[in-house]
Amino acid sequence: MAEWDRWDVRKLRILRTLRDRGTVTATAEVLRMTPSAVSQQLTNLSRQLGVRLLEADGRRVRLTDAALLVLRHAEAVFAELERADAELAGYLRGDVGRVRVGAFSTAVPVLVVPAVQSLRSTHPGLEVRVREAEAAEAYDLLSAGDVDLALSLAAHAPTERDPRFTRVPLLADPLDVALPAGHPKAGEPGLRLADLSGEQWIFGGSGPWSEITLTACEAAGFVPEQAHSAAGWTAILAMVEAGMGVALVPRTAAAERRTGVVMRVLGADQPRRHVVAAVRRGAEEGAGVAHLLAALRQAAEDRSRTFRDS
Repeated sequence: MAEWDRWDVRKLRILRTLRDRGTVTATAEVLRMTPSAVSQQLTNLSRQLGVRLLEADGRRVRLTDAALLVLRHAEAVFAELERADAELAGYLRGDVGRVRVGAFSTAVPVLVVPAVQSLRSTHPGLEVRVREAEAAEAYDLLSAGDVDLALSLAAHAPTERDPRFTRVPLLADPLDVALPAGHPKAGEPGLRLADLSGEQWIFGGSGPWSEITLTACEAAGFVPEQAHSAAGWTAILAMVEAGMGVALVPRTAAAERRTGVVMRVLGADQPRRHVVAAVRRGAEEGAGVAHLLAALRQAAEDRSRTFRDS
């Protein structure tokens, strides 16, 4: 066997997935393999490379230092293969092809739909397939190869140091406060988030929106009292309209606004949520992904302009 033959890309991908997922069972589920097949492939890779890759850790296994060294070099290989695949696709298809997008719910009408509409006129041969996904799920889909681009929130994205992905900042989405129309502070000038510390709040019981609300309120100097829990904007704004509490609402969700709800722009402590796109490192050089990223940037700039003008 030649020295380079022992670097089996398929087996290296299994090892990387085990590092990311933590268990053989979870790795098998993501890669649609059996746990025994995962173990067998990693045993073969260990034999090919001549080093121990796994060691027992209770009922689980963990990666050895040698395995982590192998993966540091493998990440560069994966990135180069993504670039090669992207360039080959561009050579064979030009602007014809398909890009799969995983995006959270409010980003779909505000960013994804305008981007797709723009591409229909500029690159009609490029097909965009959209899959709605929760913030954290979008990156799982991207890592597993089920989507080509993930659109989510920066707070739930891999760090910029993660060698697997390239992150692209898109939009700083202001958070406004939703108050019942008859609320005493609905018309108060210079309203700040801290002025609402004594209110009952409505936000999700867990997940990104819970964390965003808690983080924003804590930055303003208080911990919000959660009166009700909901994840969808229709439910949240219906409860605000009924006088059951107040809520932070991203400006991109303004289409859900109700007549019995007053949306107030906050003062100096205006919180924001940051929307980012991510692709597997190297894939951003592919024509289809690059065109979609450009269209998403334009949609985000158009939306930012409406924020400034409002």
